[in-house]
Amino acid sequence: MDISTVVGLASGILVMILSIFISGELSVFWDIPSVIIVLGGTMASTLTCFPLRDFLDTSKVIRKAFLYRDESPDRVIEEIINLANIARKEGLLSLEEYAEGLDDVFLQKGIMLIVDGTDPELVRNILDTELVFLEERHAEGQSIFETMGTFAPAFGMIGTLIGLINMLRYLDDPSTIGPNMSVALVTTFYGSLLANVIFLPLANKLKVRSRSEVLIKELMIEGLLAIQAGENPRIIEEKLKTFISPEMRRNFREHLEREGI
Repeated sequence: MDISTVVGLASGILVMILSIFISGELSVFWDIPSVIIVLGGTMASTLTCFPLRDFLDTSKVIRKAFLYRDESPDRVIEEIINLANIARKEGLLSLEEYAEGLDDVFLQKGIMLIVDGTDPELVRNILDTELVFLEERHAEGQSIFETMGTFAPAFGMIGTLIGLINMLRYLDDPSTIGPNMSVALVTTFYGSLLANVIFLPLANKLKVRSRSEVLIKELMIEGLLAIQAGENPRIIEEKLKTFISPEMRRNFREHLEREGI
C-alpha cells in the first residue's frame, strides 16, 4: 500500500472537517441535492468523454494509486548485472532458464528476444513499442481523473446557479435568503473539494507512478542490449547508474561491495 496516497487523502479530508468544526457545524455542509449535482454530473460528463470500458476500469486505475509495488532502480541494476555475469560465463542461451523464474514480464520478454538471437535493433524497436503503448495506457487512466477534476468545479458552479435561481423565487421572504444561499454555495464547495483533494491529486500520483515505471523499463532495455552486445558487467553497471541519482549510486556501490558482487 502507498502510504503517501492514503495519508495525503485522509489529511486533506481531515483538514476540511476540522476547519468546519472550528468555524461552524458539519451538518450545514451536508446537502443531498448538491452531492447528486456535483458527483452525478461529473460522472455523467466523464462517461460521455470516454468509452464505457475505460470508464468502468477506473476502479483498477484507483488501485494502482493505492496498491503499488515500487520497483527500485538499484534492484533492477543488480539483476541486470547478475544476468550479465551469467551470460559472460555461460553464454546468452543460459539466460533462458533464468528468465523462466522472473516475475517481470517485460524483462522476461527482452531476455527471450536476445536468447533467440534477434537483431539488437529489432529488440530495441519491439521493447520501445511496448513501452510507448504502456505509457498510452497509463495516460488514459490519468486523463479520466484529470477530466473529473475539470468537471467537478464546473458542476459545483451549476449547482450554485440552480440554488440561486431557487433562492430568487422566494426573494420576497427575507428569512429564506440565508439558508438558500448557504445551500447554493455548498455545491461549489463540493466541486472544489472533489477536484483538489481527490481527482487531481490522484491523476498526478498516477503520472508519478508512470514515470517511475517507464524509467525502470528504459533501464531494462539498455541493460539487455548491453548484455547482448557482450559488454563487461562493470561497464554495464556504470552505464545503468546514469539512470539514478548520485546518492543512490553510492548506496548501490556499497550494497554490491557488501554482497561481494
